[in-house]
Amino acid sequence: MFDLDKWKEIIAVLRSNRLRTFLTAFGVFWGILMLMAMLGFGSAIESGSKRQMKGMATNLLFCWGQTSTVPYDGLPTGRQVKFDNADIEILRKLPGVEWLAPRLQLGGFNNGFNVTYEGKTGSFNVYADYPEFKHIVAFEYEEGRFINDLDIAEQRKVTVIGKAVRDELYPPDVDPIGTYIKISGVYFEVVGVTRTLRSGQQGDRDAHTLFVPFTTLKNAFHIDNRVHFFAMTAKPGTDGPALEDQVRAALAAHHRVDPTDHLAIGSFNMFVVFGKFETFFTVLAAMSWIVGGMTLVAGVIGVSNIMLITVKERTKELGVRKALGATPFSIISMVMKEAIVLTAIAGVFGITAGTGLLALCDAIFSQIPDFPLGPPEVGLGTALQALVVLVTAGAFAGIMPASHAASIKPIEALRTE
Repeated sequence: MFDLDKWKEIIAVLRSNRLRTFLTAFGVFWGILMLMAMLGFGSAIESGSKRQMKGMATNLLFCWGQTSTVPYDGLPTGRQVKFDNADIEILRKLPGVEWLAPRLQLGGFNNGFNVTYEGKTGSFNVYADYPEFKHIVAFEYEEGRFINDLDIAEQRKVTVIGKAVRDELYPPDVDPIGTYIKISGVYFEVVGVTRTLRSGQQGDRDAHTLFVPFTTLKNAFHIDNRVHFFAMTAKPGTDGPALEDQVRAALAAHHRVDPTDHLAIGSFNMFVVFGKFETFFTVLAAMSWIVGGMTLVAGVIGVSNIMLITVKERTKELGVRKALGATPFSIISMVMKEAIVLTAIAGVFGITAGTGLLALCDAIFSQIPDFPLGPPEVGLGTALQALVVLVTAGAFAGIMPASHAASIKPIEALRTE
């Protein structure tokens, strides 16, 4: 296996017709390069999508009131379903609910609200929350803390602001902690500055948000018995769609809504979305291997065909070898080694070029703010797997030419012109 003369001979054979060797190797090179590129960009799509969801629980369920479309219990259609404080206790008693976060938004859903500090005003999202919300969407804290139970119990006028709120309202040399910010004429003390873990539109919304205690907002702005929407997580082992059905049924019963009226109560189930993403990523990875693998197979078939031509050209040489006592195994071994070396060298160059291409793309993507794709990368284990597959394919590519070479009869080979 490690006979230096044999390896020199293999290199000499490959160098004897450089153009043919190059074109044959290029097919394998291109196949492994395409495989690396597809796997790399598949990982970029996956990491980019997961980055968008980073910081948000994957066992998450949102629900909100809409308009009834089915008459029920003597009540007409067209009723606006409005959640109230009683819904909080109803949902907390459901066995599948782990964390429940009732929410209010000042000014209505997705509408900004004017916030002022020292004469400087900006339009931001203002949410009223319970401390449980930190289990729904995770934040890092540049300074301070989130809302706590004492803030809720004592109806403290405190607020936690997003990073963009701090950057737009405060001078760079001013520490916002302990300052007072005015929301519609009411002053709130800043007790924390959050930095979102999410990116894109969701991350931008987090950065432009102020969080105040739920009870404080209801009292300060005279919002009585109202909850705009609920966010909740499921206990481990709880089926997401089953929990959604339980929540819908409980809310429908309390608000006298037909249980089959799915338009009366809106919902967003992160279980389902995350499950679809996982399926998509699995299919994407499989397709990358299949398509890239087929391109690689095409290159390997080219190696096999060229090796057959090479064996035919070397018929007399092989006949002489057998006449001098070379065994069929030594002939087979020699031809297969040539095929393996050719595919391995081309594969190493392909993997190197693929790694360089992905690194270049990563450098370009990282310069684009909020780029939707993550870093395109292929793990070392995947690259080694591809190399093993490549060498194995090279061995298979050499089987047919090697078998043909071993079947050559010395007398007939010596007569060949």
